[in-house]
Order: sequence, then C-alpha cells, then structure tokens
Amino acid sequence: MKACFASEMRAVDKAAEEIGGIPSIVLMENAAAECVKALNEDFLDLKNKRIAVFCGKGNNGGDGFAIARRLYQLGAEVTVYLVCGNEFKGDAKTNFDIIKKMNVNIDVIYDTENLNYIIRASDIVIDAIYGTGIYGIVGGISYDVINEINENSKYTLSVDVPSGINSDSGEICGICAKADRTVTFAAYKVGMLLFPAADYVGRVTVADISIPDYILEGQDIKINITDDELVRDNFPKRENNSQKGDYGKLLVIAGSEGMSGAAYLSSQSAVTAGSGLVTLVVPASINTAMEAKTTEVMTCPVEDISGHISFGAQEKILELLKKADAVLIGPGLGRSIDAVRITEMVLAESKVPVIVDADGINAVAKNMDILRRSTCPVIFTPHTVEMSRLTGLEKDYIEENRIVVSSEFADEYGATVILKGHHTIVTAENGNQYISITGNPGLATGGSGDVLAGILASFVARGIDETMSAAMAVYIHGMAGDIAKEKYGIESVTATEIMRGIPYAMRQILQVEKN
Repeated sequence: MKACFASEMRAVDKAAEEIGGIPSIVLMENAAAECVKALNEDFLDLKNKRIAVFCGKGNNGGDGFAIARRLYQLGAEVTVYLVCGNEFKGDAKTNFDIIKKMNVNIDVIYDTENLNYIIRASDIVIDAIYGTGIYGIVGGISYDVINEINENSKYTLSVDVPSGINSDSGEICGICAKADRTVTFAAYKVGMLLFPAADYVGRVTVADISIPDYILEGQDIKINITDDELVRDNFPKRENNSQKGDYGKLLVIAGSEGMSGAAYLSSQSAVTAGSGLVTLVVPASINTAMEAKTTEVMTCPVEDISGHISFGAQEKILELLKKADAVLIGPGLGRSIDAVRITEMVLAESKVPVIVDADGINAVAKNMDILRRSTCPVIFTPHTVEMSRLTGLEKDYIEENRIVVSSEFADEYGATVILKGHHTIVTAENGNQYISITGNPGLATGGSGDVLAGILASFVARGIDETMSAAMAVYIHGMAGDIAKEKYGIESVTATEIMRGIPYAMRQILQVEKN
C-alpha cells in the first residue's frame, strides 16, 4: 500500500481519469459504496437506522450525498445536513441533484440550535465536511458542527479523512472530527499516520475505488505502508538442502555490567527471528551470567574495563568481524570512551552491514565524521532523543517533521534510518520510506528496542536488503507487541513477551502461501 500527500492523491485521481479513462463520478460512486460497506460491517442491518450525514461543499460533500442516497435505498432514516451552504459544482452537484429528486431529507445548518439533540438522536454520524484539501483553520459554523459531533455522536464514520486534519502534516486545523472509523480511498493519506491526527482516525479502512495499480505506481510515490504481503514477498524461503551457515552469521557487540539484559534480548531475538549463527561479544565480567541466560547464542568474552568492553578487545573483535555476515553494535554497550572507540573501529573496518543501536548511536553522535569515512552499509535505529543527538535538532522539531528529518538524514549520510515511535518510519538512502501500522503503546517499555534490533540484525545477516529488512523487522516487532497486548493487556507488555511473540507473528504472516 501507498501513503500519499494531498497533491499526490490529486495527481492519482487526475491520472485515473485522463490515463485510465475512469470518470471522476465513477470514483465518487465507488467511494460511497465502500463507505456503506464499512457501515454494514459495523452495524449489519442499516434499515431504520437514524443516520445524519454532514456534508461540505466540495467533493467530500459529494461523497456524502452519494452515501446518503445508498443508505436511503437500504431503508435507513437519512438526513443530509449542509454545513457550508447549498451551492455545489461538478460531481458534488450531480449527486446533490439526485438526492433532491429522491426526496432525501436535506437541511441547511445555519446555527447549532438543536444540533446536539439531532446528533444524540442519530445512530450514525457521517462526517463528509472537509476532505484532503483543507486550508487554514476551521472556524464558524463548521467548527461548531464538528465540536457537537465530537461531544454527542454515538458513532462517527469519516469519509476519506476526519474533517479538520491536515492530510500532509497530521496537524489539527483548529478542530478535528474524532472518528470511530475512517474509510480512506486508494491509499493512506500521510497525515493520518502522524500525530496528533493519528489519534483521531479510529479504525482505518483503505478502500479500493477501482484505481488501477499502474496508475498509483506511475506517480513515483515514495511513502509505503508495510503489510503482510510486503513481508511475505521479500522473506527468503528455507531450502531443504541447507545448513545453519546459510541463514546468516551475526556478530552482536553488546552488554555491560548492569545492562546484560540488552545483550540477551537482542541476541536471543535474532535467533528467534531465524538467524543461523549468533555470536555475542560481551565484557568478560558478565560472560558467566550471559552463558547461563543464552542457550542458542554463542558468547565470546573479551577484555573489559570497569564492566565495559575495553578497546583492548579490538583485535579479537576484528577477527570475529571477518567471519560475520552482519554486525549489531550498541545494545547495553554503555557510554564509555572505549565504547566510542570500538564503535568507530567497527564502522571503519567492517565490510558487511552494521546495525547501530542504542549506545552505538550515542557513540556515533560524538563523531559523525566516522560515517563519511565508513564504506559499509549502515542502519540506525534511533528514537526521538537519539535522533536529536545525531542531528542536533530539537526533539519537538523532530516529532513535528519525522518524515522530512528521516529523509534528510538518510540522504546526507547514505544510511538506512529507523525513526522509532508510534508508526515507526523506515527511510532508505534513495528516499523511499516505509511506515508500519502495527504496534501499540505497550511497546514503550525497557528492552523493546533491543528486541527490534535483534530481529533487524537477523534479517540483514540473511542477506535481505537493508531497507527491506528494516521495514519487515519493524512490522513483525509491532505485531509481536500486539500479540503480547492481546495476551496480557497493554500495561503488562514486556520485552520478553514481545520476543516470545515473534514466532507467532512470523507464522501468522508467512504461513499464507504465495500465489
């Protein structure tokens, strides 16, 4: 699936008509049919349901008119409320003229008197006031209507996007309809995936309104939504005639006194995600504990200083580096000077991809020039605070510009970036981006990032493209977190339970046979 900016979606619609030969009125009709289909899923029988359809003056309102007609024909008690006057043009006028001739109830909203009663008396509210082309701040009667919907509606379905969100940035334009369900057309709208708008969309359905794939693919849309199909299509098959070395030899450099858990979670998660061989380099002082915790992971104790890996271990690490297919460095590594030097050495000497996580990111942030001298593929896994250290940008700015900041960093340093957060963004050097819609707030727990790093490193070691590995790992990690949430509740999701969810997530995705 794709995620479009408003201008991209307009180009898609235009191409569908001019190149695909699909009249815009057909797209509007298909959009209306998909919205009614969604309502049927949630209510089963729409006959005699009281439904209030609030319509603006543009094509979003036109969708609302078409929806009202279909609901009226199903026997629902439908009233259309005109929020922005009664002058329409194009496809919206066509559908408005149709419902007038059908004697569908139509009322113009001039003030909010009795509006709270109208909404409370309705079983369903359809929000078709504004679409993706909103400009400025919502005010006047539109503001009052949306406010009344939010305060009084039992169930709200938003058409394409909740009215009041900026569909590019995710900003709220003064006020926004809070949907129980949003039916969006052909592709996600980028702003729906960003905050604060992501809190307003409810359950999202991406509806096929008959725009052919070649039309979407012809627009060079850079933002993609990771889904089961993407993971299945890019996951390598295990061959009968194979051995452990065929599934990736991963070197993990992690852990220090007090942070052995990070080393365990990252290395064990790599095994759980399918790695053939995992070698874990740890300070000698914690090796006994690590050997007791790990069964499938091979540990390699190296010289340490004050419970951290010493730079004196460089020769041993270089020796192991030559045998690896990928390297993960950073989980629980600590912030010692030696950790910085070890990280710089790995990036300078590695000929295989390096995943830089946690304290590895903190180490690189102290000397960004090392990235310009490094020749190996590099993947970073920062959360907002770590991204701030890497870029020098304020945390608030990063949160408000996640897509742009990720893209600029990936381009400047030639790296793949996983900017973690709700709807984690994966960005490739070439500008392609992947956004995951799996996961929940329960993933905000200590060790969760270590699990993600391990899954990611496992895929990279198996030879999967760095960006695709990142997109797949984020998606599976989020799904594993969703499985843990369903089993234990959102407050009791732990990193260990996320790790235990990996096999179930992978089986759920991969057990479907490819066509």
